[in-house]
Amino acid sequence: MIKPIRTPCVGICSTGIGDAVCRGCKRFAHEVIDWNAYTHSQRATIARRLEGFLTQVVQTRLEIVDETRLLAQIEHQQIRFDRSRNPYCWVFDLLRAGASQIADLDAYGLRLQPASRNIGLVRIKEMIDADYYTLSCAHYDRYIAPGEIRQVCL
Repeated sequence: MIKPIRTPCVGICSTGIGDAVCRGCKRFAHEVIDWNAYTHSQRATIARRLEGFLTQVVQTRLEIVDETRLLAQIEHQQIRFDRSRNPYCWVFDLLRAGASQIADLDAYGLRLQPASRNIGLVRIKEMIDADYYTLSCAHYDRYIAPGEIRQVCL
């Protein structure tokens, strides 16, 4: 049996106000609109793109040094996450759930990358989200929007 792919929606949709890329889930506006009509394969393609982008940007800020400890903490804290996704996506789920409450990254099996060592976790979460959005916009502008009137992602 094929496991259904849940919508990436996080309840903060900006496509309704004209954004080409949703500021919440980072899908393209047409993907948000057509999600329920997509096949499993189409949804999986979108999920892989989003997972790849998020993994890439989280890795620029944090390093997983102990995945077992990270998983144990996420489960102990009862944070909603998708075990089938890359563990760096779990890190973002963790930060979204409580970046301001994490005092000891080592307890979560995490370490800051050198460029992020003097930045607080709340700010790091914001930076990851902004970079994730920028990467999604760049992909949209490069591969989806050519030939169309481009909407600027700011």
